[in-house]
Amino acid sequence: MAASLHHAVPKLTITTAARPESRRRPTFNSVRCCAPPTTTTTTTDAGAQRITVKNGNDSLDICRVLNGMWQTSGGWGRIERDAAAEAMLRYADAGLSTFDMADHYGPAEDLYGIFINRIRRERPPEVLERVRGLTKWVPPPVKMTGSYVRQNIDISRKRMDVPSLDMLQFHWWDYSNTGYLDALKHLNDLKEEGKIKTVALTNFDTERLQIILENGIPVVSNQVQHSLVDMRPQQKMAELCQLTGVKLITYGTVMGGLLSEKFLDTNLSIPFAAPPLNTPSLQKYKRMVDAWGGWNLFPRSAADT
Repeated sequence: MAASLHHAVPKLTITTAARPESRRRPTFNSVRCCAPPTTTTTTTDAGAQRITVKNGNDSLDICRVLNGMWQTSGGWGRIERDAAAEAMLRYADAGLSTFDMADHYGPAEDLYGIFINRIRRERPPEVLERVRGLTKWVPPPVKMTGSYVRQNIDISRKRMDVPSLDMLQFHWWDYSNTGYLDALKHLNDLKEEGKIKTVALTNFDTERLQIILENGIPVVSNQVQHSLVDMRPQQKMAELCQLTGVKLITYGTVMGGLLSEKFLDTNLSIPFAAPPLNTPSLQKYKRMVDAWGGWNLFPRSAADT
């Protein structure tokens, strides 16, 4: 799964592309889910443009399009370690050098460690300087002590083989438990020690984001779902981000590939008439389409947009 970084007010820009058939459909200029590039030449195309996320003195420059690593968490088939690292190298060589992972995405952090060491050995220093590893910490609902937070961050640092995490995106399950504030304060302490460069959030709602900022905890971004079907971030979240400078990193922008010619030319309502929905991401986003109104409405609505 790939992710895309938007400015404070996220807007999905859509243009229509001419097709041999009479029907026209949208082309998206935000994020693409694609196979690893086949070239090994560093490029500076639009997809590789960078942007800086910042809050106060905390800042990090990253690619506008992120390489998501949810696919390593299981459900997409066996991960071959060396082949995965080689694919990551091809992305980096093509200028797509920001990788988004999590502590619970199977071997994602370990694969990043293998990849970054190959970058150190096999690529010039200027390539290493552009590589970014963004990870997430999704702790269980236990007491957030300083030692517990430190222990878990050290695990990610060791797995990724880096002295400092470029970005730690924090997730919390139960908002009735305000321990998330304790955890974020400890994460910022680790940032001051140099173990984390930037602290961010993932899937936090607007109310809790405002509470975090009111408690003086600097976060640079919040990663949330955003697509033509799910435009929730464009409501209160976008307004708060515009006021505070927090960036939105969005996932699910092309809905696991459902917003592509492979699926928009088919009818998923007819058994065996379309490619199988055989991955967790395709199944997840198909459920979103069903909740939105069903597949019969979806391709026509996408084409008309």
